Amino acid sequence: MSKRKLSRQQRWRIEKVQAERNRRAGQRDAREAQRLAAGEYGPERPGRVIAHFGRTLDVRGEDGTTLRCHLRANLEGLVTGDRVVWRAAEDDQGRVVDGVVVARGERTSVLERPDARGQLKPVAANIDQILIVFAVEPAPHANLIDRYLVAAEATGIAPVLVLNKIDLLPEGGGELMALLERYAALGYPVVTTTTAEATGLAALLKRLDGRTSVFVGQSGVGKSSLIDRLLPDEELRIGALSKDSRKGTHTTTTARLYRLPASRGGELIDSPGIREFGLTHLDEQQVAEGFIEFRPLLGRCRFRDCRHRQEPGCALLAAVERGDIHPQRFASYRRIVDSLGET
Repeated sequence: MSKRKLSRQQRWRIEKVQAERNRRAGQRDAREAQRLAAGEYGPERPGRVIAHFGRTLDVRGEDGTTLRCHLRANLEGLVTGDRVVWRAAEDDQGRVVDGVVVARGERTSVLERPDARGQLKPVAANIDQILIVFAVEPAPHANLIDRYLVAAEATGIAPVLVLNKIDLLPEGGGELMALLERYAALGYPVVTTTTAEATGLAALLKRLDGRTSVFVGQSGVGKSSLIDRLLPDEELRIGALSKDSRKGTHTTTTARLYRLPASRGGELIDSPGIREFGLTHLDEQQVAEGFIEFRPLLGRCRFRDCRHRQEPGCALLAAVERGDIHPQRFASYRRIVDSLGET
């Protein structure tokens, strides 16, 4: 799709707005620099970003208190979950009134997803596992689950499949439980949960213990409802499931990190609701590597440029025929690859 051409007057207006924003940001940065130089801020302290609001952040200190902080001019791209160094300013009574983030620590991981223009945008950092949440309603599709798994594999962050609303499952579990068993056979951790029963969160809490996790998944699968139960003291907006379309509504506006009181050191990042991970930033090889059962076979085709369609000597096609790769997973792979060129 070609970019819309702007008139000279439109370009001038855009440049004027950007210049004014840069001027205001420069003034704020200059004031912070003056306060730092004047010694108005205290010693450096470690902390963690629990929410991000443009040029300001909510930072949680080691004592558990949260403070709204500004950013230094040379710090960009901070996200929820980042470990930072910050300094606090106090009033005449010695009470901390605000702070400034002066440095960012090294990241062990970062979760990125494409924005509307296809550019990768960081969402959260220092995550131990991605919890891919889906539910009995709205009914999940294997291809959608595979897309989330491929996206998770591309980040290098361990994925966990979480089936919510299991109280709605038919007797015996039906096709959905059979699908989960196939993923479990591949080595993916699988957790089932529900908010409709008193003990419905036990398996989920065990999985969250001692880890920093992030929930992803379609709207309406119950991410916010789960967090509302996991964090009874937090006020979260929960979107109602449409009775007509059985699709949910987006409820979370910014990624936020929470401590889980019922777990041993567990933390949870609630990210903005997204219906589907975009994969257009990946190439065919990266998609193939996102299917973990493909990995031992990649590079073993007769032709080096094999695209795993109808080529003779294709190792993946042979594995499908032998039953080593499930036909549904291979069909899902082909659908994802075919969608890479779509706008």
